[in-house]
Amino acid sequence: MQKVLIIDGGKKFGHSGGRLNHTIKEWDLSFFTPENGFDVKTTNIEDGYVISDEIEKWVWADIIVYHFAIWWMYLPFPVKEYLDRVLTAGHRKGMYYSDGRKSENPTRNYGTGGSMEGRQYMVTTTWNAPEDAFRLPDEFFKERSVDDGVLFPFHRMNAFLSLKPLESFHFHDVEKNFTDEKLEKFHTEYLNHLNKTFLNK
Repeated sequence: MQKVLIIDGGKKFGHSGGRLNHTIKEWDLSFFTPENGFDVKTTNIEDGYVISDEIEKWVWADIIVYHFAIWWMYLPFPVKEYLDRVLTAGHRKGMYYSDGRKSENPTRNYGTGGSMEGRQYMVTTTWNAPEDAFRLPDEFFKERSVDDGVLFPFHRMNAFLSLKPLESFHFHDVEKNFTDEKLEKFHTEYLNHLNKTFLNK
């Protein structure tokens, strides 16, 4: 069985109720089942966590699945704090050994000291911004995608651990124009993405 760690970064804050990310995690749990060949552990950051337990989960997992909203063009502060705390404590505990450089050549190979070779990760994000804000040259993100723009440092963080990316999935326009019909559409599209990514269907 493939071992999956689901990290739920949903949180009630400001305009965000955190509910959609919690819902996406529930969609995960209906998919990552023993019948489909998966063993699952979860972390809900909002509920609190023990750092040593989190390190054990990360080292146990074959696949890390992240769910979080984007607040002010980056990760929500509880998610960033979780990553800062857990990754820092994971030094030489199975997550990364060093920054990859050697004393004989100190300017080369930075970021190659990860200890999680052979593992993968997938990220979903939720946005108030519509998809067109990323696609059109005269719109806010200047044709820069979520993954090549706002999430570029997040992806390099994972690369620092030697994790390899699976295709991301981003949910757009989830506040101003959210409807029950849109939620059902998201559900269908996301399950299709999971099937394609993990079961090749």
